[in-house]
Amino acid sequence: MTLTELQMKDIVLMENGKKVGNVSDLEINEQNGHISAIIVTLRGKMMGLFGKEEELVVPWNQIITIGTDVILIKSPEQAPVTEVASK
Repeated sequence: MTLTELQMKDIVLMENGKKVGNVSDLEINEQNGHISAIIVTLRGKMMGLFGKEEELVVPWNQIITIGTDVILIKSPEQAPVTEVASK
């Protein structure tokens, strides 16, 4: 599966079925080359304050399943939200 294929899938919370957003990037572990997290652009927050996007870092172990159209994740109760500059 490619990054482009992941970016086309909606990120959905398993607990309530709410769409969170879409994959914008991946975090790769440099030592083993495995994906350690997905970076999600939050829905409805495409351009926040000062033209910055809000993103959520979802650790790989919070992903329940990757389906045809969606990626189901556990609720990111303590996951950090990071603002990044627009591309």
